[in-house]
Amino acid sequence: MAQTATKVLTTHVPLPLAEKVEQVAERMERSRAWIIKQALSAWLEQEEERERLTQEALADVDVGHVIAHQDVQAWADSLSTDKIMPVPC
Repeated sequence: MAQTATKVLTTHVPLPLAEKVEQVAERMERSRAWIIKQALSAWLEQEEERERLTQEALADVDVGHVIAHQDVQAWADSLSTDKIMPVPC
């Protein structure tokens, strides 16, 4: 199996966060490094998805695919009534 190149990253974390990492590592019988790699990978994946969705939304705005604020407000206001409006589109 081929080895993946690695790089050491160093950071300071608040003691309560470090203690949580220690607790999870102990409970899962994994190393702190493994826990941190998993957390960092999940966070980066989430941020990449957030960026993708942001770019997709901005592209919609650029071509005029938007819903007027007043339409959304009217729909939201209707949610607390007996006559709920359909979701604007």
